[in-house]
Amino acid sequence: MILKGATVNFLGDSITQGVGASSLETRFTDVFAREFGLKAVNNYGISGTRIARQQHPETDNPLYDQDFCRRFPEMNPNADAVVVFGGTNDFGHGDAPLGTFADRTPDTFTGACHYLMNGLLEMYVGKPVVILTPLHRWNEDSLHGDRKPNDVAPLSAYREILIKVAEYYALPVLDLYATSGIQPANAVCRERLLPDGLHPSDEGHALLAHRIGKFLESL
Repeated sequence: MILKGATVNFLGDSITQGVGASSLETRFTDVFAREFGLKAVNNYGISGTRIARQQHPETDNPLYDQDFCRRFPEMNPNADAVVVFGGTNDFGHGDAPLGTFADRTPDTFTGACHYLMNGLLEMYVGKPVVILTPLHRWNEDSLHGDRKPNDVAPLSAYREILIKVAEYYALPVLDLYATSGIQPANAVCRERLLPDGLHPSDEGHALLAHRIGKFLESL
């Protein structure tokens, strides 16, 4: 894909919104736009949001319930490519069950992945729709995420579902979980790239921007 002069939509959560960066100019979407000479980047990142629909809506943070499945139809339909970066909040505090591969509604995580990717494939037919897997995070092996009342699954299970569903729709996956170079279990890496164990620093955002840009150029 030729990025110079292109328009790219980013659908995501707090990392896409730019949490952890010192300014909007240093979040990865904006760094990516400058580094690769894009015409425009449309940032549809909302902090706290999930891919799947919440079974019990948030009372303290209703914005968190603006799930990806609800939001993607509102994106610019004329973009040259779309990048989806989510799943970490489904692991962290989403109450949708994982579901099965046969699910096709936003009410389970697997079903929501199907609903989202199928919808994006229709909306942007013939254009790159890229799926990013979540970054490693401080509590990724917890079975109840940040605050789930019951055990569900570690972050790796959400990553595996994203990859499996993307493969079904023949969508390219940039597996940041496996290739980002960001691992907070390493003390130096955490201090420089992911200080709070979840959100990248300016240096981490710059690293993401470069990795994402190079991946898109390879398509």
